[in-house]
Amino acid sequence: MTTRALNRRVFLAAGAVVLASGGRSRAHNGTIHVSIENLAFVPANIEAAVGDRIEWTNRDPFDHTATVKGGWDIVIPAGQVATRIVQAGDTVEYYCRFHPNMTGTIKVR
Repeated sequence: MTTRALNRRVFLAAGAVVLASGGRSRAHNGTIHVSIENLAFVPANIEAAVGDRIEWTNRDPFDHTATVKGGWDIVIPAGQVATRIVQAGDTVEYYCRFHPNMTGTIKVR
């Protein structure tokens, strides 16, 4: 078998693998970054898969929370980072307990 024929077979096999996988790969490493700055969650609305990690980085000079009414409550001190692993049923609206005008949504896909 010539080198050209071998290269063509490898290329076709690799193409078949890509097609079988739907041609998609994860856009991130499973960590979704949300910055808290100027009294806002940035981005305010995110999508995540079960098992992804949401990481809030508080860039403001005062404490915030990521709170779900009747659900979880995460305190994020000034200048610190807090995380949560996305679970089934985590499609929620959340807010900061200290600054209720700060809101965000998490949509689990």
